[in-house]
Amino acid sequence: MFECVVNISEGRDLPVLEQLSRAAGQSLRDRHRDRHHHRSVFTLISEPEQLLSDLHTLASTAYQKIDLRRHQGVHPRFGVVDVVPFVALGGEDPDQACALRDETAAWFADTFFVPVFLYGALSDGTARTLPDVRRGAFETVAPDLGPNDASSSKGAVAVGCRPILVAWNLWLRDVSLERAQSMAAAVRGPHVRALALEVGDDVQVSCNLIDVPNARPSLVYDAVAEKLEGSGQIDHAELVGLVPQALLDAEDPSRWVELDLSPDATIEARLAL
Repeated sequence: MFECVVNISEGRDLPVLEQLSRAAGQSLRDRHRDRHHHRSVFTLISEPEQLLSDLHTLASTAYQKIDLRRHQGVHPRFGVVDVVPFVALGGEDPDQACALRDETAAWFADTFFVPVFLYGALSDGTARTLPDVRRGAFETVAPDLGPNDASSSKGAVAVGCRPILVAWNLWLRDVSLERAQSMAAAVRGPHVRALALEVGDDVQVSCNLIDVPNARPSLVYDAVAEKLEGSGQIDHAELVGLVPQALLDAEDPSRWVELDLSPDATIEARLAL
């Protein structure tokens, strides 16, 4: 089994999101939408043939229904289909996830004529991260496939291969964006990527936990809570997508609700449905 976590730049139009969910077919295990980010995350898990088939239908539908020229949202983005990472689950070979990435990257470039940026392990023996792509796209990092310039309606796409990560946010109350930025910087490190974002009337520390289960949500939660002592508070935590059972097992069950974790939001539980 392989996971593909497709980030699409649409989080408000419910009829379009329903069409996208149907297009994702039997591989769809979870959909998380955010109207402020104007972004949705579709978690697809299947064997390679079915996974690629459902991904192709999902991406094709997204390009038909979404125009980046009319898009405004909090989350950084550069494409209608923005990020497409492949993850090897269980005992699967991580190299095969990268092979699926390469096949998919060529399909995006050939089918939709969009600039494609690769991330993860590269053929020259180096590695590139998604933040590397976001920082340098079209400037210090050239597209690996497709045209050199993006169309205003479709944008570009980043296609990667990586280990499991957990997308997880903390919503803060009575905290300025400047303070949230300092908190994001404090928790950011080799195992945690973090950004502070202004979301409606609130602010959010948006995290990617990239060393599962060592980069646990509770550690980030407690670090932010410590810096909030005296003023401001954590309103709630928010899980985006699914987590491996190993992360749930690493957390105290008494904190699952506080951390927005639950047994039915694990990869294993969704595969058992």
